[in-house]
Amino acid sequence: MASISHSPLAFAGTSTASDLFRSSSNGVSGVPLRALGKVRLGMRRNLVVAAKLRKVKKHEYPWPEDPDPNVKGGVLTHLSHFKPLKEKPKPVTLPFEKPLVDIEKKIIDVRKMANETGLDFSDQIISLENKYNQALKDLYTNLTPIQRVNIARHPNRPTFLDHVFSITDKFVELHGDRAGYDDPAIVTGIGTIDGRRYMFMGHQKGRNTKENIMRNFGMPTPHGYRKAMRMMYYADHHGFPIITFIDTPGAYADLKSEELGQGEAIAHNLRTMFGLKVPIVSIVIGEGGSGGALAIGCANKLLMLENAVFYVASPEACAAILWKSSKASPKAAEKLKITATELCKLQIADGIIPEPLGGAHADPAWTSQQIKNAINKEMDELHKLDTEALLKHRMMKFRKIGGFQEGIPIDPKKKKNMKPKEEPIHVKTPVADLEGEVEKVKQQILKAKESSNEPSLVPLTETIEKLRKEVDAEFSEAVKALGLKERFATLREEFAKVNAQNQLLHPALKAKLDKLREEFNKGLLTAPNYEDLKYKLDMLKELSKAYDLAQSNKKAAKLKQEVNQKFSEIMDREDVKEKVVALRVEVENSGVSKFDDLGDSLKEKIVELKKELEIEFIDVLKSLGLDVELKAKKPVEQTLPSEIKNKIEDLNGEINERIESVINSTDLKDKIELLKLEIAKAGKTPDSAAKTRIVALEQQIKQSLAAAVESSNLKEKHEKLKAEISQTVGSNGSLKKDDEDPYSFDASRAVGANRTFG
Repeated sequence: MASISHSPLAFAGTSTASDLFRSSSNGVSGVPLRALGKVRLGMRRNLVVAAKLRKVKKHEYPWPEDPDPNVKGGVLTHLSHFKPLKEKPKPVTLPFEKPLVDIEKKIIDVRKMANETGLDFSDQIISLENKYNQALKDLYTNLTPIQRVNIARHPNRPTFLDHVFSITDKFVELHGDRAGYDDPAIVTGIGTIDGRRYMFMGHQKGRNTKENIMRNFGMPTPHGYRKAMRMMYYADHHGFPIITFIDTPGAYADLKSEELGQGEAIAHNLRTMFGLKVPIVSIVIGEGGSGGALAIGCANKLLMLENAVFYVASPEACAAILWKSSKASPKAAEKLKITATELCKLQIADGIIPEPLGGAHADPAWTSQQIKNAINKEMDELHKLDTEALLKHRMMKFRKIGGFQEGIPIDPKKKKNMKPKEEPIHVKTPVADLEGEVEKVKQQILKAKESSNEPSLVPLTETIEKLRKEVDAEFSEAVKALGLKERFATLREEFAKVNAQNQLLHPALKAKLDKLREEFNKGLLTAPNYEDLKYKLDMLKELSKAYDLAQSNKKAAKLKQEVNQKFSEIMDREDVKEKVVALRVEVENSGVSKFDDLGDSLKEKIVELKKELEIEFIDVLKSLGLDVELKAKKPVEQTLPSEIKNKIEDLNGEINERIESVINSTDLKDKIELLKLEIAKAGKTPDSAAKTRIVALEQQIKQSLAAAVESSNLKEKHEKLKAEISQTVGSNGSLKKDDEDPYSFDASRAVGANRTFG
């Protein structure tokens, strides 16, 4: 067979470069198999076979097309798609940084003016620069949680690969989850820091819109977490310590990811990380959102950049859930405790890596150096632990999170500094709506009366409670408008302290209260919401009166039923029936129709039975909690002369005036106020100590009143007037005995009156 290896003949056809390369394996160098059939056997010996290769795009991976010649260690030390941006990113100003931008603009304007005019503005420029630096320092040392969230999400913030290329001597990126996909949102690779080999993995966000779309804004799919788990097993097998960088809003939560097992992939990662026998350090460089961050964050040490955040739900999501509006995100960010400082206090994070003023994007190289120093420090510490101690250290770090002990008293200083529970925000109901509700309740009560059914008190109670809240809100608004809020708060604290210590109200505190009440009542007419307050208060009083009346009617009807039942039980007793029947028979046998005509013995029997029944009835009434007072038949009084009547009225007036003056004296007034307070605190069921205090105070008040009356000449006037009346009326007069003197003074009347007032 003729040799064709050196033939100059060029085959025209559709052969490709792959065909040419494949044909060489069959012993024919550089000739496609399908072209061999077309070659005639009668060829010249100097035949040449050539193939024309089609131009294709050069595959530049893993070597970059225009490598940076300044990379330490040569071009091939960092093998990755990631390349520096050709254009410098545009500066982005956050809303709270606008004051800094204004000062910076002034500096630029002054410099421009200096260049145009040739004048020396160096002093003004230095002054503005100092002002700018001071404003920058003040701003970034007093950042609020929501401001730190905005810095963590800054578009120009350094990404995972930015930091990795800055801190590693060599880095080779590793791809794929060996299940058909390479998720670009999670990047993994092996790198060295100061001669030590580490397995790096982290969330990778984009540096511009195009990259963010490619990286899915740093939100991994299940493939990304499975790739990370594969690299964890690889690192565990070869003994490489693991360093993870967290910077994600959360795992990607689309339908496809859920179908592929997003939750299962995260759960596998959590379980796997707790069993790895190599040290793990996690660093939150931006935002760490929920399980998507925790899936590569179960480490021995969790470090956070100064302006990084770590949360279970974003402030916007939390605000939407709790306050039904994402505008409450600043409040949510504060309550969630998501900043590095707060998480270190809660022992969730183990350290804070400082950032330059202005955030990590202000000086990425300096930030990366701080990260490198922190990694070396933590790894030096963890390398001292053996495998068992390392696993226990990782387990205990997460076991102690959220731990608490019951029964330990709170430190008084800590308790004092605790933030009080916030009261729910009250939204005022329009007056027209309240009027409608009140009218509706009135109609229900009227319908119930017309149908002679017992009205339901539930709607009335609900409306009264609502009106009470409205009145309280109006009072609070009036207090605030009159500028008395702080004074009321101070008095409230003092009262709470007195009640907590179970002390009696001090007269000085009572005087403060009276003064503040008087001042408030005087200024209430000038309050802007006075009309609404008065109208709502009137409605509340009207409904409260209706409620009290309904309650009293209900109670009276129930009491009446019980009394009738008890009386029926007494009258239906056999012994009572026998006595009544026997007396009735005796009365009938006497043949007399009037009581006065009955004989004395029969009258005595009737009166005796009446007294027995009255005593039993009184016992029954007392058992039902009723006070019973037997009143003697009022004797027929003779008409007194007008002169005597005037003297009696004058004496009564003097007695009342004396009682009022004594009661209004400072000492007795304070005792009466203390008695009121004790009765109010004791409630309906006072204990023995409260009863003792109440009785002692009552005795003191009675003694004071009796001493005051005796010290005056009222007693003499009273005796003189009594003798004069006796002379006028005569021995057959109808005046009562001395022990039943209608003009005698009893101190308990004053005490009872004051108790009722209290």
